[in-house]
Amino acid sequence: MTSAYILIESLPGKAIELTNVIKGISGVKTVHLVTGPYDVIAFVEAPDLKILGEMIVKKIQASGCVARTLTCITVEQS
Repeated sequence: MTSAYILIESLPGKAIELTNVIKGISGVKTVHLVTGPYDVIAFVEAPDLKILGEMIVKKIQASGCVARTLTCITVEQS
């Protein structure tokens, strides 16, 4: 299983809508609306890196609410 934190900068005024969209995506474990340089942080899991990439590009980035993303793939879980 591959897991990652996705740090997301939303388009202006779209952070709440984006949070609701992301909550409905299979593989998303948690979603938080946050302050700072990013608007939303999601923790996601996928069977492999390819499927993780497809989730980010085809579902999160394609939502129409995203300005940019930063993906932090986990290398160790405790």
